Amino acid sequence: MTMNDATAGQAAGEPAAAPEPVCASADIAERGRAWVWDVLEYGRPARAFVLRFDGTPRAYLNRCAHVPAEMDWQPGEFLDAGQRWILCSIHGAAYEPADGRCVGGPCGRGRLVALQVEERDGRVYWYPSRDIRPVPFD
Repeated sequence: MTMNDATAGQAAGEPAAAPEPVCASADIAERGRAWVWDVLEYGRPARAFVLRFDGTPRAYLNRCAHVPAEMDWQPGEFLDAGQRWILCSIHGAAYEPADGRCVGGPCGRGRLVALQVEERDGRVYWYPSRDIRPVPFD
């Protein structure tokens, strides 16, 4: 079982939300295409993504810390040509996949908003937080 270190807005002592299924483990290959899905951040539509880096699923909001725009240059494509950094397709901000911190470009000391994920039994699950929730089904 693996989890992101971040709790994405989870308040101390707040009970953990039930995990939401995201995708099958096989849907995210090492340093390959990410799985993208819809979420609500503070009640507003947003996109999130999970990718596999060094064997571990890592999930973030699909929003650059420099300019609040989606970052993938093709659907689900976030990594640079060398598959080392998460790269914003708009202004070239580069982020460390392991923790979402800015490592180059116009993002300064910014950081991607991390989502807590877990992998078990061949599936990847996301844990909603107080601020980032699932999109309700009609």
